[in-house]
Amino acid sequence: MTHAIRIERTGGPEVLQWQQVEVGEPGPGEVRVRNAAVGVNFIDVYHRTGLYPLQLPAGIGLEAAGVIEAVGQGVDEFRVGDRVAYCHGPTGSYAQARVMPARVLVKLPDGIEFETAAAMMLKGLTAQFLLRRTRRLQPGDVALFHAAAGGVGLLAGQWARSLGVQLIGTAGSEEKCRLALSNGYAHCINYATEDLVARVREITAGKGVSVVYDSVGRDTWERSLNCLQPFGMMVSFGNASGPVPPFAIGELATRGSLYVTRPTLMTHLADRATQLEMASELFDVVLSGKVRPLIGQRFALRDAADAHRALESRATTGSIVLQP
Repeated sequence: MTHAIRIERTGGPEVLQWQQVEVGEPGPGEVRVRNAAVGVNFIDVYHRTGLYPLQLPAGIGLEAAGVIEAVGQGVDEFRVGDRVAYCHGPTGSYAQARVMPARVLVKLPDGIEFETAAAMMLKGLTAQFLLRRTRRLQPGDVALFHAAAGGVGLLAGQWARSLGVQLIGTAGSEEKCRLALSNGYAHCINYATEDLVARVREITAGKGVSVVYDSVGRDTWERSLNCLQPFGMMVSFGNASGPVPPFAIGELATRGSLYVTRPTLMTHLADRATQLEMASELFDVVLSGKVRPLIGQRFALRDAADAHRALESRATTGSIVLQP
């Protein structure tokens, strides 16, 4: 008997339903994966609430790691028993087992455990495309990263330190700031008690930062723009506090010819060669010890609603993992 979390309507965490499902056999180009650990990400909340619409009823979740237990026709890259990980659609990773396209999987190195993979695939590849592809940071660069104590933020802090980049983080408590500082951040600003823009200007001797990485959205948008130096780049990659409000493009000129981009991980992962290259770099930095994913909370898969409540409360640190 196989179970999965599914949604039949959008709404709060209560719409996440623990259901018995028929998995079936993989078709051409597909494999069946037995999930050993499942990752929880804010995009799952966007799918659940309808901010990013799904065709309902639907499975939910994008990230997991496990073992291939059946291979469909035409799949040459994988075999039964291979350890794999993924963070790509279609949605449905909140499941004990599932059939999915082989092209979205990557082989998991023996030195990386299933829980670690589920804690780092989506967040780690997000950090990779932010730091290495959206704006390829160089030693000596100074950048600002919001939600520094979150899953992506902690990985980004460690990775940036290994690149010689000075990363300024933000967090909502002194405890979270201490965690960020212990994970590679040169500075951490407590936005609950400090003036973000003034502190960034103080740290950078009035210059501002070259890049802002912002997954918070509405609450930080204006202040983020004010932290940038001329020709700086605003990277908006999430909406934890709500969507960014409409703005006049002329504001970018008056603030110093700024750049703004709204990249997505799925755009980068659409190309198989790029996907494998990104995963390889992520695995290398984790195996080297330069980046150590932090699992902050664990929940049983059937308790996914509680995991969502914890995530939305902003009381979490690191990654949340569901145990099938």
